[in-house]
Amino acid sequence: MEKLSRKDTIRRIMSYISRYRLTAVMSLLFAVLNVASGLYVPILVGEAIDCIVYGQTDYARLISILLRAVLSTFVSAISLWCMNELNNKLTYSIVRDIRNEAFARLHVLPFSYLDSHPFGTILSRIIADVDQFADGLLMGFTQLFTGVMTILITLGFMFSMNPLITLIVIFVTPMSLFVARFISTHTYDMFGIQSGVRGEQTGLIDEMIGNEKTVKAFSYENRAVERFDEINSRLEKASLKAVFYSSLTNPGTRFVNSIVYAMVALTGALNVLTGGMSVGILASFLSYANQYTKPFNEISGVLTELQNAFACAGRVFELIDEKEESGDPGLPALAGYGDKAGGELKNEITGNVKCDHVAFSYNKNSELIKDLNIDVKPGEHVAIVGPTGCGKTTIINLLMRFYDADKGRITVDGTDIMSVTRKSLRNSYGMVLQDTWLRHGTIRDNIKMGRDIPDEEMIKAAKEVHAHSFIRRLDKGYDTVIGEEGGSLSQGQKQLLCISRVMLSLPPMLILDEATSSIDTRTELKIQDAFLKMMKGRTSFIVAHRLSTIKNADLILVMKAGNIIEQGSHEELLKRRGFYYELYNSQFA
Repeated sequence: MEKLSRKDTIRRIMSYISRYRLTAVMSLLFAVLNVASGLYVPILVGEAIDCIVYGQTDYARLISILLRAVLSTFVSAISLWCMNELNNKLTYSIVRDIRNEAFARLHVLPFSYLDSHPFGTILSRIIADVDQFADGLLMGFTQLFTGVMTILITLGFMFSMNPLITLIVIFVTPMSLFVARFISTHTYDMFGIQSGVRGEQTGLIDEMIGNEKTVKAFSYENRAVERFDEINSRLEKASLKAVFYSSLTNPGTRFVNSIVYAMVALTGALNVLTGGMSVGILASFLSYANQYTKPFNEISGVLTELQNAFACAGRVFELIDEKEESGDPGLPALAGYGDKAGGELKNEITGNVKCDHVAFSYNKNSELIKDLNIDVKPGEHVAIVGPTGCGKTTIINLLMRFYDADKGRITVDGTDIMSVTRKSLRNSYGMVLQDTWLRHGTIRDNIKMGRDIPDEEMIKAAKEVHAHSFIRRLDKGYDTVIGEEGGSLSQGQKQLLCISRVMLSLPPMLILDEATSSIDTRTELKIQDAFLKMMKGRTSFIVAHRLSTIKNADLILVMKAGNIIEQGSHEELLKRRGFYYELYNSQFA
């Protein structure tokens, strides 16, 4: 995905703002009312001064002026409150929409993107970058609107009082805009670098926290600290550079504004001496000169924040614009994995799975699976064995359409899996993996997974996989709440819960990927009996390193370097004294 330019980013932001046109217009109107009522006060103050300085003081007129000033201040305060309320609603509505789109995009991104990007970096874009964008956008609405309105309305009042001095102010002011624009343009890339390094840091923190036991087990703490220090150092330099250059904006514009104020004061004083204006008008003019230059200081700060906001928004938009996973047939790609339209696997699936000249590689420069041909009959139990990295789990990814084959076709009961919805396909499989899938909630919730199933069937499934005994010993049994990823349960207990979940659903096809790797040998023998009951009449794919667990498989596929080099039953493969024979003897010699 190409990096978005600043213009493209701003255009995208404006498209989100356009969804809330009424709120934006109302905010703008209240900004005009706030500024106009606030800037009317200096005129009243000038009239009050003239009322006192020239001739006898007219107290009745002075009180009238003061009452109007109080009323104008009150109107300004109320309109400011309304404007801020609308700005908050507008900003966080846009932020909500962006987060919704970013999160929805995660569900349609291909696994290749998720596998190649650290989770922490993705989290940083959706959480930290969107928060930074919200801060900048809110400041932009709150101060940029009022700043621009203040400048325009102030010029109108100043023109009505003295056009000559106003023209002098207008000719000097562009210097302030030039300084602010020059600095802000050069800080955009700096804030982009800062956001990128911050995402890298978030990714490292997420990785270290998520794998804390592994870090400690391998004494990786010092290396982790060194990596963090290196990234933190780069973040410090990037942040200092971005903040330093952006902080030059305010002093630069203040210097120009001070020159403007001094010129107004000098020219106005000469006009008073020559009778060109009154003292009250000069006081109003000086107040307007200060009011006129003040927004430039605020706008310069806003521009700095907006550069940071645009850089963060650009990173989020890059995520939203990532190429999505190929759509289901008859369904728009963003519709996800719905049931409506598109192909569906028929209800009565026999489980005839066939791979015909399938080729696939994660990296196009390095081949993995070159020419895979298998024909699994309904109800067969197929074991896939081989050394690490030979493509065992890759076959499972292809069967489930986590990845799509580069060449060839995979069929289920004669139906090409590319012509059916992913949801239909995946509902036909039950999976038990080496990595457990458990979430915060009760034991009951983790086994049922939101399905309306009687407790009796749930307990029966747990008993069949020998999970009921340890669940019963927990404080609240099936109502015991476990933390994320299983909390304090042992790895074996977590695995038993996952096996119970599949036992409860009993789909027509099963995938067991190192399903008993975390279970002791005695319990494993019991679970093997449960698996045999569960697999009876169901097509099953078993990935295993412990060859003792697949002796009873109908067909064993021996893989090496992405190819099936041997296939047959356990006894047949041992008689051939080939690669499988070597693998088996390496474990049991």
